[in-house]
Amino acid sequence: MKSYAFVTVDVFTERRFGGNPLAVFPDARGLSVAEMQSLAAEFNLSETTFVLPPADPANSARVRIFNRAHEMAFAGHPNVGTGYVLAQHGRDKGGVLRFEELAGLVEVKVERDAAGVLTTIAAPQPLSLGAKLSGDTVAACAGLAPTDVLVAAHPPTVATVGIPFVLAEVTAAALARATPNLAEFRAAAARQPELAGRLSLYLYVRDANPRRIRARMFAPLANTWEDPATGSAATALAPLLLSLTKDESARFDIEQGVEMGRPSLLRVEARRAPDGLRATVGGNCVPVLHGEATV
Repeated sequence: MKSYAFVTVDVFTERRFGGNPLAVFPDARGLSVAEMQSLAAEFNLSETTFVLPPADPANSARVRIFNRAHEMAFAGHPNVGTGYVLAQHGRDKGGVLRFEELAGLVEVKVERDAAGVLTTIAAPQPLSLGAKLSGDTVAACAGLAPTDVLVAAHPPTVATVGIPFVLAEVTAAALARATPNLAEFRAAAARQPELAGRLSLYLYVRDANPRRIRARMFAPLANTWEDPATGSAATALAPLLLSLTKDESARFDIEQGVEMGRPSLLRVEARRAPDGLRATVGGNCVPVLHGEATV
């Protein structure tokens, strides 16, 4: 048996026990895929990351991301949190880290000031839009009435910058009372074969200030009943909203996790690029635990 050091951090928050918790193994060499998955299930967090040497020495690391049930091609808060942990170990070069992941190369910008370390990641892919879901389907999945789902700006849409989410605008009252219905999630995923059995639902509300958004994310099919902060969904929503305008760029502050008692703040920027609509997301992190796992 061998021991592996880990650290947990709360991501997208400036205070402990807020934001989205993440476990990071800064040196996962020697762990098998099955052991990584077992450790992620044992931690029982939204995601756990495992840092390995990069295939290309020009990059900083290869990062594997696991939720409770399977490996993920990309995710937001695991990259922000892993970037923070590696920066604390001095592994960033010139304030930049580059992570090799299944979805592509993820660049992490590290900024240090008197308040601490702020990490910002660039999503690995431009925005790609997929299937449209009906408002009735989304309402059934979230325990809402069909009239709670707003479709004037856009219908519920599968969107991805590395991992797909169904993005749906709802009323403020509906966001507060949304509750996932597992049976409806299973039925909706079965009706949409392009989802490959996975359905993550990101509900949002536009504030009176168009730059402020409130959101909640449900993924019960991945054993995540609700997620307190979802950077990969935020980096899909921002370019989708930008696509509805003629602007060259847009910035948003997205609040999430409020209903869970883990308030999070995600700073998101979308921009038009030669290859499509691109997005970044950043936030603060707070260290919580250090320990060792024996495998």
